[in-house]
Amino acid sequence: MTTRRDQVLDAAVRILGTRGIRQLTHRAVDAEARLSEGSTSNYFRNRDALVAGVLDRLVTQDEQAWGLFSADLSNTELTLDGFVDAVVQFVVELAAAARISTLARHAIFLEAAHHEHLLRQVESRRNTLLTWGATWLEQLGSPHPERDFAVLRSLLDGLLIHQCTLPDPDFDPTFAIRALFDGLRRHV
Repeated sequence: MTTRRDQVLDAAVRILGTRGIRQLTHRAVDAEARLSEGSTSNYFRNRDALVAGVLDRLVTQDEQAWGLFSADLSNTELTLDGFVDAVVQFVVELAAAARISTLARHAIFLEAAHHEHLLRQVESRRNTLLTWGATWLEQLGSPHPERDFAVLRSLLDGLLIHQCTLPDPDFDPTFAIRALFDGLRRHV
């Protein structure tokens, strides 16, 4: 069941993902959520609190998505080809169906560069992802799973930024992801 607070945060995510960080105001969120003026400020007194709330909401969504991704990987024997295919499918999903959330996430990441409290939240999230991702890469035989996952995450962030900002109807990240793993294997 969606709470009113979740409704506010989902509206804020849509604003970030469709209009950008500068358009994120309490009034805009109220209008997007179709709530009476002042509703957003009942939950988030100022803009910093609203941005932090949006980041929390995105982290929760990310954890759910990564949980599903992990469950899918856990249901099969983990192979490099299977892992690459799963990552490709995940990136395509983030760039297409979840494009608005992906753009909102990147807007928050850029905002975090100027706000220490947001930066700590982003860093905590990245550390959680690092733990999950390094575990998979270790199972695949990586001698440097944390380093290799950081490289993979950087590639995925770049692919997503490019596809979300300048969408290519023929987007297929398979080659880039496979090339990365081929390169990692050669540098063992």
